[in-house]
Amino acid sequence: MLRCGSQGRRPSRARRPGPTGPGTSSAHRGSPRHDEFVGRRLVAAGNGRWAGVLVERYRAETGCAASADRRGDSLVATAPPAERWLLIESRTPWPRNALSSLRRTAGGSADELGPDVARRCMQLGYRPVLIRRFGRIDRAVPRRWALVDSRPGRESVRWGELPSDEHLLEVLGEADPGATSHEPIYLVCTHGRHDACCAVRGRPVAAALAAAYPERTWECSHIGGDRFAANVVVLPHSLFYGHVTAPRAVELAKHYDEGLVVPDLLRGSGAFTPPVQAAQHYARAAGHSLALDTLLPTATRQLPNKHWHIELATETARVTVELSVHLDSMDVRLTCASTPPAQVRRFQLRNLTTH
Repeated sequence: MLRCGSQGRRPSRARRPGPTGPGTSSAHRGSPRHDEFVGRRLVAAGNGRWAGVLVERYRAETGCAASADRRGDSLVATAPPAERWLLIESRTPWPRNALSSLRRTAGGSADELGPDVARRCMQLGYRPVLIRRFGRIDRAVPRRWALVDSRPGRESVRWGELPSDEHLLEVLGEADPGATSHEPIYLVCTHGRHDACCAVRGRPVAAALAAAYPERTWECSHIGGDRFAANVVVLPHSLFYGHVTAPRAVELAKHYDEGLVVPDLLRGSGAFTPPVQAAQHYARAAGHSLALDTLLPTATRQLPNKHWHIELATETARVTVELSVHLDSMDVRLTCASTPPAQVRRFQLRNLTTH
């Protein structure tokens, strides 16, 4: 709906409708669960004037995830880089930029800590995300942090208590080593203020996983790939899954316990580059093992004309995969907040040989 103001005058702001869709209710409004499901775009009239403001109520059936589902967008090799993770338990509302919610206990600017944590994470190669439990939060229990290493052969998880947001700098400085855990972690993106599809599709998945695996399951802030909601990440192997439904979420968790991946939902492992993710996908599609710790890259070469040569090792064989990479221009929105056109990377199999 376009509401126009007077020419040369910025229009008054429209009232924000509350969230609608599965997993939302009046109980969420005004609480840490309240995520804004509204797109807002100012329309310029020229000469610094404003013609109006476009307010769009979110509808799940026309959101970026439902649209990608209908188009059949490929999940293959869409996992973003994520070799190491910093998980930060947060009990305050999550803004669009999640780390901007971090606060110093005394002194300094309120906006100072988030950039400091982000800068240190970038230096150390950590991907920071906020996490919270699904459902009612027990505030008598201390908040926690976790450091996760997803690099092949180094997979590990360490947990510790988080007395203040500032303590994260000590964690990143290795002043607090935490305690090693051998339990996997399931992250479900429900960051509605970043993209409504993540909350609407993510919360039912978080509910299902939390019912089956309450200690392993966390809601999390933005992890990338909004159009593939519901997105689930399985740690410590940094497995990104997309278009996950509640029943299939429990299925992929069971398969992880058995040391297996679920290939039709797998976007890839953030521990590997996109060309390696694509090579692993094609190797599995050719009948090679679905085991977690196989199909590890032994050689990766970029060739002329955007071609790649990838060698993967299994327990009994060596697999050589040759790929080409293409950028397709599409007249689509890749997120609920973006505008078309968009460029989408696509890998094409050229040759696969088993030795």
